[in-house]
Amino acid sequence: MPEVAEVVFRNGCKVYSFDPAGLELDVADQVIVRTSRGIEIGKVVVANHEMPPEEIVAPLEKVVRKATDSDLAAVERNDKLAVRVGQVCEEKIAEYSLDMRLINTEVVFDGGKIIISFFAEERVDFRKLVEDLAKKFRTRIEFRQVGVRDEARLIGGYGPCGRRMCCTMFAGDQQPVSIKMAKEQNLPLNPMKISGICGRLMCCLKYEQEAYKDFKCRAPGKGCMVMTDKGEGRVVDYLVPKEKVLVNLGEAGQTEASLEEIKAASERPRPDRDRPGGGGERGKGNGGGKTPEKSGGRAEAKGGQNTGRRPGGGGRGGRGGRRRRR
Repeated sequence: MPEVAEVVFRNGCKVYSFDPAGLELDVADQVIVRTSRGIEIGKVVVANHEMPPEEIVAPLEKVVRKATDSDLAAVERNDKLAVRVGQVCEEKIAEYSLDMRLINTEVVFDGGKIIISFFAEERVDFRKLVEDLAKKFRTRIEFRQVGVRDEARLIGGYGPCGRRMCCTMFAGDQQPVSIKMAKEQNLPLNPMKISGICGRLMCCLKYEQEAYKDFKCRAPGKGCMVMTDKGEGRVVDYLVPKEKVLVNLGEAGQTEASLEEIKAASERPRPDRDRPGGGGERGKGNGGGKTPEKSGGRAEAKGGQNTGRRPGGGGRGGRGGRRRRR
């Protein structure tokens, strides 16, 4: 199997695989790699390891080299230049009264391009702004319009849970977040409680959705009767984080039961099955002798009724026959 190393880039959370090209890479090593944006510097998050070929996203680029002191010095110069570009860009935006908000400025590793991220509700004509920045810094300028989710990811911050925002810590994908996920997770449909810093539905709804779907596939449905260690009851709710269900025992109240407890209790023989004529033994022994008597009694009653009927028919038919004889 091919050997790869996992690398993450600055201001990003997605992990990319690269061919170590014979280099022994350790976690936290700074490396120079070639990407679609050109030469970039990244940090190793997973050291050399083997990966099945079907899991590798082609093409697999090679690591150029480990970062040297001169490479790290170039990164520091680029960071200072990005700050200057941001200041000048803010001044020009105010000068031309452009309806846009500057989010981030980044200078690529080789200095051949400056990437400026901005947010705007509508399309903005920033051609004059690009010309002024290109003349001043004598390099290629690229503007990128981003949405509110990307804005929050680039700026960073802390979510309502008190932890760093998910979009800055975990690799994102294109799966959308829908209100249906909040409903399936029994969350309050209050926008203030299920929205993140960006004003959209929280990303963690997407990350936890698979856990809820898996549990509901394995758990008994709501309203089903189940057996627990405390007795038989009806499932009224799911407690997915605890991997349990809430069971209503009637007068005994409610109890929490795990799926393993329900399975073990259902396989345990019930006491009423050991008594003659009780539980699953009904229809046998003493209990079984009652059914033929009842059915036989009905047959005799029907037979008596049929025997007592007159040839002309019972009820109204018989009386009608007498009238005809008169």
